[in-house]
Amino acid sequence: MQHAMQDQIRRLQALAETRQDELWTLLERLVAYPTVSPPARNTGQAQQYVASYLQACGFEASVWDVYPGDPNVTALKRGADSANYRSLLLNGHIDVAEVGDHAQWERDPFRLAHENGRVYGRGVSDMKGGLAALLFALKLLHEENIELQGDLLMQSVIGEEAGEAGTRACIERGCEADFAIVADTSSLAIQGQGGVITGWITIQHPETQHDGMRARLLREDGNAQGISAIEKMMKLVAGLQELERRWSVEKAYPGFPPGSTTINPAVIEGGRHAAFIADRCALWITVHFYPDEDYEAVAREIEEHLMRITSADPWLRQHPPTFRWGGRSMIEERGEIFPSLALDRTEAGLLQLARSHYALLGAEPQIDMSPTVTDAGWIARAGIPTVIYGPGELRHAHAVNESADKQELLAYVQIMIAFICEWCSTSRPEAPVNHLVEEGREKH
Repeated sequence: MQHAMQDQIRRLQALAETRQDELWTLLERLVAYPTVSPPARNTGQAQQYVASYLQACGFEASVWDVYPGDPNVTALKRGADSANYRSLLLNGHIDVAEVGDHAQWERDPFRLAHENGRVYGRGVSDMKGGLAALLFALKLLHEENIELQGDLLMQSVIGEEAGEAGTRACIERGCEADFAIVADTSSLAIQGQGGVITGWITIQHPETQHDGMRARLLREDGNAQGISAIEKMMKLVAGLQELERRWSVEKAYPGFPPGSTTINPAVIEGGRHAAFIADRCALWITVHFYPDEDYEAVAREIEEHLMRITSADPWLRQHPPTFRWGGRSMIEERGEIFPSLALDRTEAGLLQLARSHYALLGAEPQIDMSPTVTDAGWIARAGIPTVIYGPGELRHAHAVNESADKQELLAYVQIMIAFICEWCSTSRPEAPVNHLVEEGREKH
């Protein structure tokens, strides 16, 4: 039985190479959709195309709006014996980074170009290349009548580039799988990631005073009305720098250079006019944390640190800062969350993926931590074992003249064919776990 499966996999992998022009045609079609985010709200046609492609591959596919003009696609191909065999979730995002000045590009960013063994176009590395490779693998499996025993799920999501909750929305609608692969840019390395959360820290005074009142108000005994909210925010910024330095000494995680836990004071907004004392100041921060940390705990740690500073300052004690953490969209809410993703190197899915990689390429895959963030943390947070594993180099993602290696894209198709066949034909050691996450009740 095992020999027959391996013969079947080799035949399919050879077929992928023979028919690779279909992969480039598919990628050309996806690149042609200008799904840049921001501005976003532009993925409808691309997602309808993906849904139709999946339906032609035997999937039950649904297209549903996350935001008007930006729908997710969720699809399911039921296995022959779903209750007893392992299921797999594949995930990728359809949106791409903004292009910037078109004049800087040597080629049209939305027309696929081939040159010296590479393909060029916005999204070929991040991550329409990975998405096209997954879809092409699914097409070959379907057309060759490969019957999988376990369920196969596919998510084409929106909003990853702008911190929007495409994948999170999929999980909140209910999602169950024994393993998940996010096909984002990793150069065929199996990766976990740290996490990111943004936050707003706001100082607000209830009264507004003319600039001409500052000297008198500051001199009046016990009256601190003339103090500027901007000045007090400077004290909190200094406190964040102190915490960041402490983290660099106290915190560490394998695969990350020292000091990777950072607190970036990214944007500051304060005051209303030069003729007024600033009665309000807001600071927008971006916080990076390690895979063994949760964003809620990190946010609490920052709040507690700043409130200790607040308690030692008479004015701040009377007017303490308020906090707003994260958000479902950088575009709509000016806030985002990317949960972290730790790797379990003994997990069955990771080990099988590593074997599929080795069988084709003759080398063990690199297993490490991504220096960036993806949607993978949302899936893992729902209790589904998850890895990042996709084609494309991070240095080419978001870059002018974005490109990807054609042989790597083809190899990814071939590896995923093998992994899907083997994983979804492996019996479960025990009954499946319900990984449902409902709105307002996230499973930790």
